[in-house]
Amino acid sequence: MRLKKYTDFALRVLIYTGTSERKVSIKEISETFYISTEHIRKVVHQLSVEGYINTTRGRNGGILLMKDPEEINIGEVIRLMENDFYLVECFDGEINRCAITPACKLRSVVGEAMRAFFEVLNQYTLADLIVNKDDLRTLMDITEEQS
Repeated sequence: MRLKKYTDFALRVLIYTGTSERKVSIKEISETFYISTEHIRKVVHQLSVEGYINTTRGRNGGILLMKDPEEINIGEVIRLMENDFYLVECFDGEINRCAITPACKLRSVVGEAMRAFFEVLNQYTLADLIVNKDDLRTLMDITEEQS
C-alpha cells in the first residue's frame, strides 16, 4: 500500500505545527520540506476545514494546531486525507470486471491486511510522532522567535 503525497504532506504539516510553539507559515513549511506552497496551501486548507489546525491571515497570521497532539489520531488523519482504499480492482464495485471475484480469496486477504494496517496506525497520535521535539526542531530549523 502506498499513501498519496497529499497525505504525506498533511502529516508533515501536522508534525511541523505540532513541534513549533508559535504560529508558522505555509512558506516555512514549504521551504523546510521542499514542497510547493500551493501543495501545502491545499493541505492546510483541508486540515483547517477538518478542525486540526487554525489559520489566520495577515501580518500576524499563521498556522497553529487546534487540537492537542494527543487528540490527533494518525489512522484517522490518513483515512481523512486518502479518498479511496481500492487496493485491488475488486474493492471497487463500479469498475470491477474481474471474472474470478465470486470465488477469489484475494479480496478478503487484502481486506484483512488493510484492517491490520489501520489497527497499528490507530494506536498512534501526533504526540507519539513529536515526542522528540528538540531533535525535530533542530532538523526543521524551527526557532521560536520567527513569526
